[in-house]
Amino acid sequence: MKFLLLPFLLFIFVGYSQSIKLKNGDFLFQSTNCGPLCDAINQVTEGYKGNDFSHMGMVVIQNNQVFILEASGNGVTLTPYEAFALKTQAPMYVGRLKKRYQKLIPHAISFGKKQIGVPYDVEYLYNNGKYYCSELIYDCFLEAYGEPLFKLFPMTYKAPGEDDYFEVWASYFKKLNMEVPEGKPGCNPGGISKSKKIKIIGTI
Repeated sequence: MKFLLLPFLLFIFVGYSQSIKLKNGDFLFQSTNCGPLCDAINQVTEGYKGNDFSHMGMVVIQNNQVFILEASGNGVTLTPYEAFALKTQAPMYVGRLKKRYQKLIPHAISFGKKQIGVPYDVEYLYNNGKYYCSELIYDCFLEAYGEPLFKLFPMTYKAPGEDDYFEVWASYFKKLNMEVPEGKPGCNPGGISKSKKIKIIGTI
């Protein structure tokens, strides 16, 4: 009986993880391959249950089609789900706002759509008129809530316990002719994935 029960339970679990019906305002957390930069990001940020997330976006459903509002190399865009999913290296984790905050979603999406075309924030500086992925989500819900829904933390570009910057980051900011913005406020997908304001409901 035990041998028959185990496959049955596994079937239920796998079926659940693959049958999530995405809703407006859901968050998708991705592990993408952006080379040494992603490796450096992963060393200093930790997501839900220790997962490494280097990108995220928010679900927007229009005309029965699923799009993802995201800030990537092309700036802020509304990307078809299928194109967004192609970027991930592993199953995407789905986060959903807890019930008391779901009333914020329409306002957050409305604000986010108005940001379409805003350039990508290659400087990773908060409030500079550009957006990186989690910064866009942070501002969408800051606008909707009237105060921060998620948290900003001091950003670091150093390996844990080290005094020197990651070489890839030092080179990156040198090319931009700017100082490394160590300690400046910011956010990341991993931090948002662990927020108590959302619940991770599975993977797709």
